[in-house]
Formats: sequence, structure tokens, C-alpha cells
Amino acid sequence: MSANVPEPIVSMTRVPDYTPARLDQGVARLLETSGLSLAPGTRVLVKPNLVAARNARHSTTHPEVVRAVCAYLLDHGARVTVADSPAFGPAAQVARASGLADALAGLGLEVSGMARPVPLALSRGGSIGISRDALEADAIVNLPKLKVHCQMVMSGAVKNLFGCVVGFRKAVAHHTLGDNREVFTAMLMDVYAALPRTHHLMDGVEALHRDGPTGGDPFRLGLLAAADNGVALDTAAYSVLGLKPDQVPLWQEAIARDMAGADPREVTYPLDTPDLFDPTGFVMAPERALKFEPVRLLQGRVRSLLKHFTKS
Repeated sequence: MSANVPEPIVSMTRVPDYTPARLDQGVARLLETSGLSLAPGTRVLVKPNLVAARNARHSTTHPEVVRAVCAYLLDHGARVTVADSPAFGPAAQVARASGLADALAGLGLEVSGMARPVPLALSRGGSIGISRDALEADAIVNLPKLKVHCQMVMSGAVKNLFGCVVGFRKAVAHHTLGDNREVFTAMLMDVYAALPRTHHLMDGVEALHRDGPTGGDPFRLGLLAAADNGVALDTAAYSVLGLKPDQVPLWQEAIARDMAGADPREVTYPLDTPDLFDPTGFVMAPERALKFEPVRLLQGRVRSLLKHFTKS
């Protein structure tokens, strides 16, 4: 790394459970030590992981983590919007299934979907539609769930920002790019790189293992971590789990692009360090095909439309 580029910082702390008081304290400490600084009136898009209503209590960012982050931002004068764009089904429906809608009600916040796609030219050719809601925010606070992923091995900060791609376009990308894992992985990193005003806080208090991104079981890891560099945050999580770059496509892509935070030797930890967390018993997901076939695309589109009209 160049001498003029500061070493990436990842703030990590051990949080045994989702008790609100513990989370309020832990979130404040992590956001401050990882360098988040927002002027009053800043328009902040809070981006949780709301992948699907299926198994939502375990496969999405825990509602109390999202609530604690939103409360911190509101206390510091931010104008907060909570939004995501699940591939199938409305964000509000997933929020209800996960308990997030109830958790945010006391703050006067609701969960909305992302819309108004803008084409993003991709490094390997083609384009994909990113929401103006994300591109036009003053800042994005990205709240990934640490979990295994049957197609991409792991899901963390970088992968969670794929949710800024509007709706069904994510499923289409799986179909059109899924024959080539390298091209699909490059697309995910292109989306991450197109959203520069980001800060990240990862929910690994109960990570998801055995299957994912929608199935699987909770694994009590006790990890909460934050950084202004999503690549570095993911590298820290991979280090906690004892993974190597050749096991994780997005890690390989970050190294190939010589991105800050991809080299674990360059990451500094002002609080806890990866070796303080115990991943014994954490099970990776069985690998499944990356490509979505036409029947699955059609079924997902029909479900999405039916849910939209029944809720409207």
C-alpha cells in the first residue's frame, strides 16, 4: 500500500446477544472508532440486508441492530431513510416478516423499497440499474448480515450493496451473467465501487451458517464490526472464520483489483482482533449454481407482482 494511503481500520467488538442496551452501546462505540462523522441534516440511507421473507428472523440483519444504528444517526441529526431492494417481494413485506417494521416504529421510521434505476456501465461489459435513492444519498450506512452464501461462498459488506440494484434486475443479472462466476463477481464489485459515500456495520452477533443466503441456521459468533471500507470489513470477517482468498470469489476480485483492505496484513484493529472470536462449528453452505434459469425467473417475477398488487 502507498505510504500516502492510510491503513484500513476495522473496529470489532464482542456482543453476546441482541439486548438493546448492549447494542446501543456497541454500535455507538463502533461507529465512532471506525470514523463515521456526519453533519446535522445529512441525508443517510440505511441499507440493511432484507434478502427475503423466508427465514427472515435469521437471514436478515437483526432488527435491533438496525434500530440501534438508526437511533444513533437520528440522535446526531441525520435525516434517515431505511431501504432495500429484495430480488423477490417488497422490502416492507420482508421487514414485517423479520420484525424490523416493529423495531423501527418507535423511531417513526418505515422501510421502503429502492426505485428509479440508473444504468451503471460494468467493467466486463453491459450495464445494470442502480437506484437513484442510493446514488443521491449524502451517505449510505450499509448493514450486512454475516452469512454463508451458496453461490458466492460468503455474504458481507460488498455483497450487501448488490441490494442497491433495483428489484428484478438482480435476478436477471444472475441469469445473464451466471454462466461466468468471474464476470458476476466483477459486477458485484463494480456496484460496490459505484457507491463511494458508504460506511459499514456488520451484524455477526448471530451469523448464518449451513445454508444461505435465505436458508440456514443461526451461529452465535458474538461479532459486531464497523469500517468505512467494506472490503476491509469483509477481509476481517473472512479472517475470523479462517478462510483464505482462494475460497472466496469477492476476496479474489478485491485482490486482483489491488483494493485497499484486501490484504489482511494491512488492516488495523483499534478494538478487538479477529483471533478473539471462536468460529468452531461454523459450517459452510453447499455450493449451488449461480445462474437463475428462466422458470425460476418467471416464478419469482410472478410472486413479486402478486405480492405487490395484494399489498397495494
